[in-house]
Amino acid sequence: MHQQPPYAELRKKPYVPFYLQVIVAVLFGCAAGVYFGKDSAHYWANDSLGEVGLAVIRLLKILAVPLIFVAIVDTILKTEITGRNAIRVITICFVNVTVAMVIGLAIMNAFEPGKHWRGRMATEAVQPIKHATNQPSVEPAKPELGKNKISPIQIISGLVPDSLIDPFIKNNTIGVIIIALLFGFAFKHQRRVGSSERVAQIEAIAETCLNATLTVIGYVVKIIPYAVFCLVGAAVGKSGLGVFSVLWIFLVTILAGFFLHALCYYTLVAWLVGKKSPKLYLGKGADAIITGFSVNSSLATMPLTLKTLTGRMAVSDTSARMSVCFATNLNNDGITLYEAMAALFVSQALGFDLSLSQQVFIVLVSIFVSMGIAGIPEAGLIILPLVLSASGLSDQSIAIAIALIVPIDWFIARLRSAVNVMSDMVVAIMLDRFSVPSKPH
Repeated sequence: MHQQPPYAELRKKPYVPFYLQVIVAVLFGCAAGVYFGKDSAHYWANDSLGEVGLAVIRLLKILAVPLIFVAIVDTILKTEITGRNAIRVITICFVNVTVAMVIGLAIMNAFEPGKHWRGRMATEAVQPIKHATNQPSVEPAKPELGKNKISPIQIISGLVPDSLIDPFIKNNTIGVIIIALLFGFAFKHQRRVGSSERVAQIEAIAETCLNATLTVIGYVVKIIPYAVFCLVGAAVGKSGLGVFSVLWIFLVTILAGFFLHALCYYTLVAWLVGKKSPKLYLGKGADAIITGFSVNSSLATMPLTLKTLTGRMAVSDTSARMSVCFATNLNNDGITLYEAMAALFVSQALGFDLSLSQQVFIVLVSIFVSMGIAGIPEAGLIILPLVLSASGLSDQSIAIAIALIVPIDWFIARLRSAVNVMSDMVVAIMLDRFSVPSKPH
């Protein structure tokens, strides 16, 4: 009888959750930072660690841009946006994300929590916000951006790129989104006028490119813990372990935004508009919400969310599917709120005095970017460098910020997913309320 070689009996490597890998990387990074600290003879190693971590950040940025382009084109080609329900869904999602941004901006401007990080982050290589304009950047002696306010007209004008390839070269997120939307709807129009066969080929190419880009990003995500080790090591080596002493301020800030938007706004809307009591919305929806938190994915929770809506909450199948399936690229209030608040928090920490128009620009970037990569694992972490870059931060400053944020991002990521699940449910409830005539009591 043929015997298998000994190595065939070796077990596969045990699966280690991503968040656990990050926690271990943070711990080892702290140890390395202490060892290579300022008082160490090996202090030079801090720069080496920082450069390695910075390379991964740059890699994420250059991959996120083509990902957003192909994801938007692929979504437009595959999604049928027709009928009154589609308009209602878009309107409801727009209202929800507007409320989320008002809450986020109110918290950031009223309390300015980022100022508590002043002196905790290196301010070298900070560049002023350009908002995709073609104006040359001038390094100020101090980051006094508020004295050089950019008008809304300049911002809108700067959204239009100089060429098709310019946004991809300069990582101009809004420019890439505009081009993707134009080409996506143009391809869809060609399908309607009789070029369906050629458009089908384009759709296949877009899907292939999307899958290939996601595969490459999957490779990069696997090395993120090593980048975290390098970034944390460099940050601790330069500033000591005290750099994490104010981390709780960032966590409390994000939690406040999530609490007000998800538990207060969503619950009230479901109750007052959708006629679903808090006991029904939160109680019957608890399974889906907790599952979204546990698996860190609103997309993976989709089947349970649909079952919860149509079964326990008595929402029509059409409304549930329109919200959870069609609006999956629009219902990302958790990611959008987090990205915008994180960018403004870091900007405050670095001394940026952002005007309202500049804050709105960051909000728009957060909204469109989150729409572009809905459902992708670790989406919040992948697009964070892009949103921070839109705030005018240099790669060095972004690397420092991520080194401080990542230790708690694994927890915040799960809260983001839970908020996204709650968003799916409330949109379905509101859509059902407006679509189905009220029954007489």
